Amino acid sequence: MTAISDPTGAQSPGPEPPVRLSLTPEGATPGRLDGAWWPRSHDLLRELPPLAAALDPTWGKITRVTVNPTHWPVIPRRVPVAGHVIHVGWFEEEQDADEVMVCSFTPLRIELLVIPPEAEAPAAEWLMTAASDPANTRTGTDLLTAAGVPTADPRAGG
Repeated sequence: MTAISDPTGAQSPGPEPPVRLSLTPEGATPGRLDGAWWPRSHDLLRELPPLAAALDPTWGKITRVTVNPTHWPVIPRRVPVAGHVIHVGWFEEEQDADEVMVCSFTPLRIELLVIPPEAEAPAAEWLMTAASDPANTRTGTDLLTAAGVPTADPRAGG
């Protein structure tokens, strides 16, 4: 087996940029989604720890995440985060390709729109607002389509 190093993908020695996350306002009854997450890459090992760090104080320790494999080339079974491990599962047909389900030990479950990392900032900002709007009734894929952000067809294999 050969390991390939990508120097362009190496992280600089500095603080991690803040997680790009919006949630339904506290106290509001969520709509179809509980918010949106705009990861910086399609690498779950890299992206889940900052997401968990942002959610843990409010939602309790994140213990499980499920994704649709359409946008994630590698799905690790476990992702180490500060002091614990997140178990990762996936569903092809049962879960919207553009959403992630996050579960905590409390037990709480939230559904987040996943905005593709390559989305343009104006569309991503609109999506962050729309997904966290308590009046939203659209799925993740429906919101991306409305914003003009390309989505992968799960039936086409990503």
